[in-house]
This record gives sequence, structure tokens and C-alpha cells, in this order.
Amino acid sequence: MPARLGAHADRIGEVRDLLTVRGRREQQRFAFEGATLLDEALRSGVAIESIYATEASYEASPAIGALERDGTQIYLVDDRTAAKISDLQTPTGIVAVAPIVLRPAQDLFETPGLVLILADLNDPGNAGTLLRSAEAFGATAAVFGRFGVDPHHPKVVRGSMGAAFRLRLCVAEAPAVSAAARARGALLWGLDASGEPLQHQHFPERAGLVVGHERRGLGAWGDVCARRLAIQMRGSGESLNAAVAGSIALYAASLTTE
Repeated sequence: MPARLGAHADRIGEVRDLLTVRGRREQQRFAFEGATLLDEALRSGVAIESIYATEASYEASPAIGALERDGTQIYLVDDRTAAKISDLQTPTGIVAVAPIVLRPAQDLFETPGLVLILADLNDPGNAGTLLRSAEAFGATAAVFGRFGVDPHHPKVVRGSMGAAFRLRLCVAEAPAVSAAARARGALLWGLDASGEPLQHQHFPERAGLVVGHERRGLGAWGDVCARRLAIQMRGSGESLNAAVAGSIALYAASLTTE
């Protein structure tokens, strides 16, 4: 039978801390919520450590029942406590906790394919969308710049619609990624409005696509890019949202990889 926890239980405080970057780094765990993401996590082989659910959600979720039978610890919480560990205005009533798994930079280009590199992007919505696009268009991994948004931020995980569970994820700085690329003969190409037309390029077998910061562009990551590519636009707009630009480039790369 699941254990019942009140709002002031130590475990609730620990789960609440997972809403912060510091809490996730200290515990090396992250939390995500909702039946849809839980199903995606299970389908992706994520090791669920524990579940915190309202009684109504517990009774309605086949996935929670299956986890309980397999030995996962289930905790029942009331609506007030569920709100305390949620980052949503309307909590779903299901919060799952799982270990953080990150890959070292040196492993990024071990297999052929395209690696998405987020050059210190700050917006979690953009990052989540880009993970979703990266998976859709065949990228093998995604790098988060160390000074940008955390890959396990709740909005990143939610926006990725399960891609965060399946892509190889890495947090690194530009020199480490550049060294890993050189070791495997991979090229890093950055998106930049002043670059060469994207539609005329053929991506190499091993490559990294660098998507710049929402306002500062490539920044320090520009120094490690062998080439800069631009998305040509017919309209009068000066630029595209980072998630839109990156998604277009990921699609183009999937069509032109050598």
C-alpha cells in the first residue's frame, strides 16, 4: 500500500527542491509531472524512483499501479501538498522523480549523426521545443551550454514531450564540445543571420548544429564554429525565434546530411 505524506514531510521538501537548479544538482534527480509524461518516461526506459500522487490520480492511473507492483515507492498526497511540489497553476496530481543521466562531452560524436547544441539558451520553452525537433529530425544528442537553462528544468522536460527522456543529453562549455568534435572529425556549424545560406549546405556525417542565445546570438560558441549558416527569409522580419530557427535548420540538416 502507498504511504501517505503531509505537506511538511521531509520528502515533500526534497521534491519541492527539485523545482530549482540547485536542488537538482545537489540531489542528481529531477521531477516531472502528469500522466502523459509518465507514460513517455516508462516507454523510454526511465528509471522512476518514486511517485507522489493524489488519491484520485493514483486510482485512475494504470501506470502508477504497474510501478507499484514492480516495487516503486508510491506516496499519496492531498491537493494542497500536490500544489506545493508542482510548478503548474493547475497541478496534475502526479509527480514522478527520476535520476539525472548526463553524457560526457567526449561521447557526443562517437556515432555518426547530428548533435544539437544550445549555445547558452535561457528560455526553457525554446529549449524544450528544440529537443522535440531534434528527436523528430534524427539528432543523436543535445548539448546545453553550461551558462544556459538546465536540461531538466520542468518546462524543458514538459516542452520536449518525451524527447528529453530519449536523447543523449550533455551540459558543457564550448571548448570541451569543440575538442570532442575535433577528436571525431566532426564540424560545428552555427546559425547566424550573417552566415552562408542554409539551403545550399550539405551537412557532414558528423556535425554539431549550434543554435545561439535568444538575444546574444552565438556568443563564445561562435569561436568554435567552422561555418556560420543563415536562414534566408522573404519577409521583412529581421530574425526568427530561436526554437523556430533551430527547428528549420534541424529539418534542413536531416535532408542534406552526407
